[in-house]
Amino acid sequence: MVQAFSRRFFLGGVAALIAGPGLAQPPAVSLRPHLRPKALHKLAVTGSEALVADAGLSGKVAFAVADVTSGLVLETREAAVGLPPASVTKTVTALYALDRLGPAHRFRTRLIAAGPVQNGILQGDLVLAGGGDPTLDTDALAEMAAKLKAAGLREVRGKFLVWGGALPYARQIDADQPDHVGYNPAVSGLALNFNRVHFEWRRAGAGWGVSMDARTARYRPEVEVASMAIMAREVPVYTYRAQAGNDRWTVASGALGNGGARWLPVRNPDKYAAEVFRTFARAQGIVLKPEAVVAALPAGTTLVTQESEPLREILRGMLKHSTNLTAEMVGLAASQAQGGRVASIRASASAMSRWANQTLGMTGARLVDHSGLGEASELRAGDLVKALVAAQKSGVLKPLLKDITLRNAKGQPNRAHPLKVKAKTGTLNFVSALAGYLTATDGTEMAFAIFTADEPRRAKIPRAERERPRGARTWNGRSKRLQQKLLERWGVLYGS
Repeated sequence: MVQAFSRRFFLGGVAALIAGPGLAQPPAVSLRPHLRPKALHKLAVTGSEALVADAGLSGKVAFAVADVTSGLVLETREAAVGLPPASVTKTVTALYALDRLGPAHRFRTRLIAAGPVQNGILQGDLVLAGGGDPTLDTDALAEMAAKLKAAGLREVRGKFLVWGGALPYARQIDADQPDHVGYNPAVSGLALNFNRVHFEWRRAGAGWGVSMDARTARYRPEVEVASMAIMAREVPVYTYRAQAGNDRWTVASGALGNGGARWLPVRNPDKYAAEVFRTFARAQGIVLKPEAVVAALPAGTTLVTQESEPLREILRGMLKHSTNLTAEMVGLAASQAQGGRVASIRASASAMSRWANQTLGMTGARLVDHSGLGEASELRAGDLVKALVAAQKSGVLKPLLKDITLRNAKGQPNRAHPLKVKAKTGTLNFVSALAGYLTATDGTEMAFAIFTADEPRRAKIPRAERERPRGARTWNGRSKRLQQKLLERWGVLYGS
C-alpha cells in the first residue's frame, strides 16, 4: 500500500512535469508575464539581480520559482548549481520517509521477557528494545515502567539487557561539529530526549552545584552515564572524553557565571535510556541489575509496547523544530523499510539521493545525511522546485511545513503580511536556505527554493569556533532579508 501511495503521486506527477515544457529545461533568463494596463505596477518591481546585488552577500546565490498548477518555471538564477541545502534537506527526507514507511507508520519501543514469567517473577532477562522511535522521552519510559508493573511483573531474576540495533550506531551525525553542541548527538535505534542530557549549574558559595539529568516537564531523573567536572580555566569552555561507555565532560569555571543550563549531546544512547528506565522501574518496586548493551536482539515475549505518534506527526514536528536526530532516524528507517540494512548514515543518505533522483525527477541530489548538518551535501534549486511541484500534486508535504511569518520594514514579524509562506528554513554558518510554497494575494501558488552559500569562507572556520563564528550572524541575516525580498518580488510579479 505504501508503494502504491507514492508511485501514483510522485512518479505520475514527476513524469507529467518532465514531459511538459515548464520544468524540462529551466530558462537561461527570467520569464516575465506580458503586462496589461492594469498590471503596470509590476514595472516598478525591483529586478532579482538588483536584489542580489543589494544584499551584499559573498559566495553564491541560487533560486528557482515555479507555478504550482502548471509547473511553469517563472524565474531562475544558477538553478542547476549544487549548493549545501542545510536543513532544507529535511523536506526530501520527509518525502522519502512518507514514501517508504507511509504516513501512518508508528515506531515501537518494547520490553521483552527472555524467559518465563511465573507468579510475577521473570526467570530470565528483561530486554529494553528500541524500535527507532526518535520521539521517545523520559515520560514514555516512566509510562513503560508503570505498564510493566500493571502487567504483574514484580521481580527480574536475570540480567537487564538493552538493544538499540534497529538502526546503525553513529557516535555523532557530523564529525566536523564541536563536541558539545546538542544538535549533533549520537544515533541509534534507541533514543531518549533526542539523545541529549540536561546540564544545569548554580552558584553555591565559592563554587557551583551541577546536575546532569534526563528531564522533561514531569520528571528530572539524574544520570551517571554523563557527568560534568568544573575546571579552573577560561578556555576551552567544554572538553569531552569517552570512558568505559560513559560521557565525561569538563567545563571552564570562567564561563559559568552565576548559573545557567544547556543540553549536551549523548554519545551512549542505549545506556542513557536504560539507566533512566531502571530509575522508573525501581520507583515501581522492580529492581533491575545494571544494564548490559547487546548487539543482537534476544528472543522472547513482549510484555510492554510503547508506540510513537504516526509518522506524519513526527515529520510535522521535525520540520517545525528542525530536529536533526529525527531526520537521521526516520531516514535510516526509510532506507531499511524494503528489508535491507544500511551500514551508516552516509550509505542511507546515498540511497535517499538515488531515490530522489529517480522518484522526484532530480538530477543532482548528493546528500551525505538526512538532516542537512553535513556541509558536503548538495541540492540544486531547480531540482528541489521540481520536487515541490510534484509533491504538491499529492498534497503530502505542504500541510507539514511551518508557516513562515514575513517581516515589516523595521524587521519585526508582520502577521498581517498579504503573502503566505509555508516552507522549511536551513541555516549553517555562511549557508542559508529557504524552500516551500508561496501563496500570492490572488491565490496564485508557487513553489520556490532559495540557496545562498559562501563555502570558502565556511571552510576557513576553526572547529572550535563553529558554534558562533565571527561574521556568520551578519551574513545569514543578509541572506534572510534577500529571501523575503525575492518572495515579495514573486508575489507581486507573478501573483495575477
